[in-house]
Amino acid sequence: MPDLKGGLSNLQQRIISGVVLVIVVLGFTWLGGFAFRLLAVAISAAVYTEWRAITAMKVSPLIRIAEIALIVVFAAILAGLPVETVFGLIAAMTGYAVLLTIFGQAKVWLPTGLAYAAIPAASLAFLRGDGVQGIYPIIFLFALVWSTDIFAYFVGRSMGGAKLAPKISPNKTWSGAIGGTAAAVAAGLGVAALNGPAGNPVLPFIIVIISVIAQLGDLFESWIKRQFNVKDSGTKIPGHGGVMD
Repeated sequence: MPDLKGGLSNLQQRIISGVVLVIVVLGFTWLGGFAFRLLAVAISAAVYTEWRAITAMKVSPLIRIAEIALIVVFAAILAGLPVETVFGLIAAMTGYAVLLTIFGQAKVWLPTGLAYAAIPAASLAFLRGDGVQGIYPIIFLFALVWSTDIFAYFVGRSMGGAKLAPKISPNKTWSGAIGGTAAAVAAGLGVAALNGPAGNPVLPFIIVIISVIAQLGDLFESWIKRQFNVKDSGTKIPGHGGVMD
């Protein structure tokens, strides 16, 4: 429902944007192949653009070379080159950026940002692949991350309690973190049951690890924004902020 000023609340914008994003992402996931690789690259390119803006990175000719290398990595992903080639390019690009940092030609934000953008794009592209068999692991991963994020948000808001990391992200609570992880376990086991007979005793532990990693990634992004006194990574997604958010 609109608020008294005739607009949508932040939560309503967040829900609508989330639903639209889920539909788009699942559509590209179903298509797989080049379409999904294009989605992964587009998201990662937007992430690096926001990262560069947040960290106020000054671009010199040497840094420009590193960014051209990132474009080469993205092109290799789009072309469907072998995993060894793509991650070899990522290693070379990151290594070059690290050398620039060591010799004082760049700050640590350069190699971190390049890896932060390139590795997820490549990992998602190879996890999905071209065949139908790649749909399940991607849906499984999305189910864990999305359920963690959604339930951590709503459980944390409704229950409150002790803060998870008040100096990094003052709104996150332990109740939200536990609620998000519990939801991830339920969602992950549900997706696993749809894919075949259940019974793997290790699976819940794997799900918990992935959920915790997802929340640590969220805290890492919050920490980066706090270092540069930035509230949102961007304004592209109503109710959420930027692509990183």
